[in-house]
Amino acid sequence: MSLIQVMLFWIISLWIAIKRVFPKNLWQDFNFCVKLLYCVHKIEKSVKHCPSPGMLDVFLQQVSVRPNQAFILYQDQAHTYRDIDLKSNRAAWALREHAKLKTGDCVAVIDFNGPSYVWSWLALAKLGCSMACLNYNLRTKSFLHCFKICGAKVLIASPVLKDVIDEVLPTLLEEGVLVYYLNRDSFNDGTHSLLDKMEASSEDPVPESFRSDVSPQSTALYIYTSGTTGLPKAATISQKRVLISCTVGMLTGLTSKDVLYIPLPLYHSSGLLLGLRGCIQVGATCLLRNKFSVTEFWNDCRKYNVTGFMYIGEIVRYLCNTPKKASDKDHSVQFCMGNGVRVDVWREFTNRFGNITLYEVYGATEGNAFFFNYSNKAGAIGRYNIFLKLLQPFEIIKYDMERNEPVLDHRGRCIRAARGEPGLAIAKIIKSNPFSGYAGNESQTKKKIIQNVLRKGDMYFNSGDLVVVDKEGFIYFHDRIGDTFRWKGENVATTEVENIVSAVDFIEQCNVFGVPVPYHEGRIGMASVTLKEGRSFDGEKLYAKVADYLPNYARPRFIRIQDCMEVTGTYKLNKMGLIKEGFNPDVIHDPLYFLDENVKSYVPMTNNIYQAILEKKLKL
Repeated sequence: MSLIQVMLFWIISLWIAIKRVFPKNLWQDFNFCVKLLYCVHKIEKSVKHCPSPGMLDVFLQQVSVRPNQAFILYQDQAHTYRDIDLKSNRAAWALREHAKLKTGDCVAVIDFNGPSYVWSWLALAKLGCSMACLNYNLRTKSFLHCFKICGAKVLIASPVLKDVIDEVLPTLLEEGVLVYYLNRDSFNDGTHSLLDKMEASSEDPVPESFRSDVSPQSTALYIYTSGTTGLPKAATISQKRVLISCTVGMLTGLTSKDVLYIPLPLYHSSGLLLGLRGCIQVGATCLLRNKFSVTEFWNDCRKYNVTGFMYIGEIVRYLCNTPKKASDKDHSVQFCMGNGVRVDVWREFTNRFGNITLYEVYGATEGNAFFFNYSNKAGAIGRYNIFLKLLQPFEIIKYDMERNEPVLDHRGRCIRAARGEPGLAIAKIIKSNPFSGYAGNESQTKKKIIQNVLRKGDMYFNSGDLVVVDKEGFIYFHDRIGDTFRWKGENVATTEVENIVSAVDFIEQCNVFGVPVPYHEGRIGMASVTLKEGRSFDGEKLYAKVADYLPNYARPRFIRIQDCMEVTGTYKLNKMGLIKEGFNPDVIHDPLYFLDENVKSYVPMTNNIYQAILEKKLKL
């Protein structure tokens, strides 16, 4: 035998021995972490010699490499990398001249998915400015709160949202805010038009000196999250965080030949960072749509040769609920990435629509750790990976849902949850995995930090989510804790809803929570209320209030009227019992009402309505 044959024999023998000694998943875990490290190294290497290492430099590299490749597909138009670059140059010059923007300024953007959102972001990056990503569902008090906490003095808005801006315009103008609409003509109301100013501006590159003070630690974005209580909070996203956020896309195998469909709003971290940022890193093409359309989804995929798409659990479930067609597998989609798909929906989707790989991703916008389902295990959000724990230390600890706090041992330290037991996911705050907190909200930042977890002085980020690890080490999402629930892919802060409902003149006290609905992802809003003495329930008045002040997904769909509120042993409003009873009129003997969009009122809940919901005949 030759030397090569001998070496090959021993290599194969050693490999067989290792496979027998060590479990299969251990090697899979190790391979994932090696791939993760390689992706991060590749990202950092791509900007090693750039003037301000960040997302913008990667984009400019793609412009030089593939100027004529389609970057954004939107409403039957293709916008190349060069097109978006030149458009962002014009926007940057116009904003610098007319809004007097400079490095370090913050600009709030409220716009729908489309090319304008992309070139606005890039224009601000070229000026060294941060961008606050406002949710276009925000109204009045919530809008002003989100705008103020980011410190912005300039607002860029879609003209379609003029009615929304008009509600807060007097306050904005009084505080000296410059409002620019993405149109050519001014409304003559103290606001300004931007497109006409862009057309009069230069396409020349924006000098690097305009952003010379930007560092990896500089704030790049403010992305809003409801968190656990109160009004939305602005999560501070650094330049470095934006840079490495594309890791998820790279782990899916995204390349420059892919067309990634993003029906998720770009004001969310999933759409903007995992999706759009992922496309920028590898030079892929991005298909944008204002809002997800279940009837047009597969037509879009076929029309634009989509190879991958972003999702939340609701999107996949909606697709599975459509009538079956002979063309269900007639598409070029190979993968999708997102979060929130149940096991049954996962299996139904892959069986019906073909061999599509689902990459489930878990991670809070402001969090310092993430899980990634690299094993393609149906329903799992990742694995309890010992190698991953070395890179981003995390724990899953016992949690008391009744007391709403971690379970402690005799030393006052947290206790790790056992396999199969729901536990709170927390991530250690260290230099390589920091928690940047929330802009202008130090108290809420502190509330997200748990100290002295396993030893004195350590600090962990509280995800607010309960997860379960099975005997094979796969991690599954279990539930959310605290005063937040998720509906239609949006986080709903119960305190904010309670404040709105309690402002109605006939309501004495309000307790808001989310209840599960069969065949739906997340939990739908429900409010238990007590009435003021001598007052009666007015369904029309309450509907008008929540319709004026709350986005559709946050409006309570069910109202339960109680004689008095139950409280826990720690004098907090009792939600657990109410959640368990749900909205079944046969179970609940208190007066129960349902939000009826057709009559614009809360109407008495009947068994017919209840059955229509269970049978999916009534859209929620």
